Amino acid sequence: MSAMTRKVCLAQDPEADELLATDMFALLVGMLLDQQIPMEKAFSGPKVLADRMGGLSPQAVAEAGEEEFAAIMAETPAVHRFPGSMGKRVQALARAVVEEYGGDVSRIWADGDGKVVLKRLKALPGFGDQKARIFLALLGKQFGVEPEGWREAAGAYGEAGSRRSVADVVDSVTLGEVREFKKAAKAAAKG
Repeated sequence: MSAMTRKVCLAQDPEADELLATDMFALLVGMLLDQQIPMEKAFSGPKVLADRMGGLSPQAVAEAGEEEFAAIMAETPAVHRFPGSMGKRVQALARAVVEEYGGDVSRIWADGDGKVVLKRLKALPGFGDQKARIFLALLGKQFGVEPEGWREAAGAYGEAGSRRSVADVVDSVTLGEVREFKKAAKAAAKG
């Protein structure tokens, strides 16, 4: 599926979702922001940043002054409920993409099997094991990035037909199903 015909429904906003569908750095930033705020707000964040910065490139984010970028993150409405700390994380991510991958995020998954790609994702600032597995599953399920063994490397998030994470959200119905799964899992954990 080409980027031009890919439909993404993570932000649940056509313009923000179009950016996510066509700009893999924006998608990576949205995944980073997806914590302690609703998924839709997290994945709308890259579009807000792109609008405020006149574009969203790893180089521009990495080179922005820390205070300048924090102000961009905090401008009303704030990109994240913790604009200062998340701004630092977004900049650290952008710097890693520039320094380790020449500013081209697709190089993270351009070669190597699922285990290698997972290892690279986990090495990114702000990406722990779970976030890396979810992002790997998102790449495989919705973006056609399917290195050998990606489903196994993504673990349960890679299961076909599952409804456990953003990797499974393709419309408002699946968004509701993922929320129900998370609610049930949280209740079971509390026991």
